[in-house]
Amino acid sequence: MSSPDALMRVDLLTREFPPDVYGGAGVHAGALAAHLRDVVDLRVHHFGGGANQSPAHAHSVPADLAAANPSLQALSVNASMAHQVAGAEVVHSHTWYANFAGRLAQQLHGIPHVVTAHSLEPLRPWKAEQLGGGYEISCYMEREALRRADRIIAVSRAMARDITEAYPEIDSSRIVVVPNGVDSAQYTPDHGTDALEAHGIGTDRPLVVCVARISHQKGLPYLLEAARHFVPGSRLVVVAQSADSPADRDAFAAAIDGLQRSGIDARWVGGVFPKRSLVQLLSHARAFVCPSIYEPLGIVNLEAMACGTPVVATAVGGIPEVVLDGETGYLVPIPAEHDSIGTPEEPLVLAKELAVRVNALLEDTGSADRMGRAARQRAVSHFSWSHVARQVAEVYRSVIR
Repeated sequence: MSSPDALMRVDLLTREFPPDVYGGAGVHAGALAAHLRDVVDLRVHHFGGGANQSPAHAHSVPADLAAANPSLQALSVNASMAHQVAGAEVVHSHTWYANFAGRLAQQLHGIPHVVTAHSLEPLRPWKAEQLGGGYEISCYMEREALRRADRIIAVSRAMARDITEAYPEIDSSRIVVVPNGVDSAQYTPDHGTDALEAHGIGTDRPLVVCVARISHQKGLPYLLEAARHFVPGSRLVVVAQSADSPADRDAFAAAIDGLQRSGIDARWVGGVFPKRSLVQLLSHARAFVCPSIYEPLGIVNLEAMACGTPVVATAVGGIPEVVLDGETGYLVPIPAEHDSIGTPEEPLVLAKELAVRVNALLEDTGSADRMGRAARQRAVSHFSWSHVARQVAEVYRSVIR
């Protein structure tokens, strides 16, 4: 244990870390680390083949596993991480990609292990197609880590419930809810247009915006179907820079092309899109849409809200803990019955319900502005990263007392 005058040493384990970020877990890891450095002696271990940049250490997949299943590659990186964290007082892992490193460190070095649960493998069965037999390995890595973790941080109350349902053997007293945060100084209304114009995105029409990975989980097909019912004269802009697979990316490209050939103003930003451009896009949006079928919390919703934009989102996971229906946006329920990979029971109904809420904002600028102001206020007052970091540091202290 640290002396009273020393900061405790914490080693944070993650697949994604800036600048290599493609999803919410990477945003979370980068922002949390930036604020934790004020309260703990933090070392970061992440996946990557680039040069190490202190205090972040990149762990590479061995050359002889370059063509291996991603789960085996993750296992090899986890072993490297577990070796390197010797001397830490707490290890803190994020996502199944790095969870097993925390479990190995717990066994090898006797270090307390804290896990942040951003999602759960049993609730993402479509990944079996993506990972093949590796899905069983990813499930094992997550399950073993969660079962043995000293504390589990759930990013929402809904995630905490999901953990106990997916893993009923876990004592709920080991679960602590600490939500994701947002940098409301970085994500703040910017009504300039220069950064958007550089990407050929005009603001001459009301904008409907979505930011997501191209993944079954994110529900983009329902958004594209909804766009067929948007108020004429509006413009859909989807920022989707990463995909679960090349096939998913190709299918999305074909769907966007189909919308455009139907005369619908739909734009896809699939390449480099600087943060300033994103902030301007969110600030100009009349509505931000999150059509996910599984979402433990959804940092993108917080980012849009911080930019003063109302959110139309599916009422799944932790989203209702962020978006207040009728106050900071609108929620769209999804019928409880899904198929084996989480497809909504009535996809066309979901798409039309999304469109109804989006159109309400497109047609009533007064309500959209009012909800946007309320969204910004909620993001600033309830979801600051500095507050999140203090709560996480308290979790660390609880496992070494």
